[in-house]
Amino acid sequence: MALWTPDPTFYPSPRDAAAAPAERLAYVAAFDRRAQRPDAIAVLDTDPSSSGYGNVVGWTDLPHTGDELHHFGWNACSSALCPYAPHPHVERRYLVVPGLRSSRIYILDTKDRISPEIVKVIEPEELAKRAGYSRPHTVHCGPEGLYVSALGGADGRDGPGGIAILDHQSFEVLGRWEVDRGPQYLAYDFWWHINHDVLVSSEWGTPSMIENGVVGELLLGRKYGHKLHFWDLRKRRHVQELDLGDQHQMTLELRPAHDPTRTYGFAGVVVSVEDLSASVWTWFHENGAWQARKVIEIPAEPADPADLPDVLKPFGAVPPLVTDIDLSVDDQRLYVSCWGTGELKQYDVSDPFKPVEIGSLRIGGITRQKSHPSADGPLRGGPQMVEVSRDGRRVYVSNSLYGAWDDQFYPEGVGAWLAGIDADTFTFDERFFPHGDDFRGLRPHQVRLQGGDASSDSYCYP
Repeated sequence: MALWTPDPTFYPSPRDAAAAPAERLAYVAAFDRRAQRPDAIAVLDTDPSSSGYGNVVGWTDLPHTGDELHHFGWNACSSALCPYAPHPHVERRYLVVPGLRSSRIYILDTKDRISPEIVKVIEPEELAKRAGYSRPHTVHCGPEGLYVSALGGADGRDGPGGIAILDHQSFEVLGRWEVDRGPQYLAYDFWWHINHDVLVSSEWGTPSMIENGVVGELLLGRKYGHKLHFWDLRKRRHVQELDLGDQHQMTLELRPAHDPTRTYGFAGVVVSVEDLSASVWTWFHENGAWQARKVIEIPAEPADPADLPDVLKPFGAVPPLVTDIDLSVDDQRLYVSCWGTGELKQYDVSDPFKPVEIGSLRIGGITRQKSHPSADGPLRGGPQMVEVSRDGRRVYVSNSLYGAWDDQFYPEGVGAWLAGIDADTFTFDERFFPHGDDFRGLRPHQVRLQGGDASSDSYCYP
């Protein structure tokens, strides 16, 4: 895995990443909701000049069932060039893929092959023994190794959740990242301002709170996560807890500015129990402390209760359910996926405190079931995971959230689809719409792009 020169897909700055060659492949985590057949990594052709454009061209079945693949990442990325913890002689070669239900972590080799090859499986017992965690959720390549967030403690049901560290070459579980976790108990996503030694983490719930769907009593009781946590990245110590208000339930995806000189970022909140709206917040450092300000609010849409799933009938409305956000590498565009209403929104965030909505696309949705230009009929599910290319010109959205939650909000099924979008015109790419049988009965979840994307890399040079 050692190289004499840095991997050409390691970019010192966001500007260099945006100017690099476009991706030609996309890797997609796909899972079997019934847990009767293995989950898989599907590989899509993203080269518009190729005869296979928009098609599944590679496929790797995993050896077990019931993993429910989730947010995966690369073993190494542009953070390998950071001066205080350099490891430039590794390659962006391996996908590190966690199973959210099984607690397994798969290592897949992508070099010189279309269909990745499984080279290692980290069993749940190793993760629990060495780090004290279960239910791995999100993978980020960073300083000193691989960071993997986990929702649960060693028992697989309760907390505290946190972050495990893996060696980026041997993939050995090194241990728990936190030296002092302070009041943090719930976990979900994490990111950092790498040049400022700051890590930020968010909250969802423990495994028992999420694995069978939304628990109404917990939601209305305001028991899901509603806080951001700020940490000293080097010392691995909790610094500050920031409560967004317990009405703002499920503080999920975090997207810090890619510009390493800046210390702001965006956090998505799934739902307010007061009015079913969703929101996006900007965090920032001011007057010696971390603060957050709501900068986007998306209201629920009224609906006939007869058209709603049981979980929403009492409310007579469809919540947006913001389940993912993504920030372009130039920090100019923020994409917000509203999985409930079936809408993807595009914002100009050149002023991160005053976003301006500049585009909207509808596809799927709980009641609208809006179609796609290349589809034969209405679609279920909605824009869920969203990924942006390094140059900011292409956006990819997939439609499945988490098996039990899919079933709760889309009881007729979500189907399977993944759409490509031209970011400049903000229109669907009619040639890029793998769906249905293309995914062999599995549900597509997250997308990773060859050579990196808007949510995989962090940069140490402006």
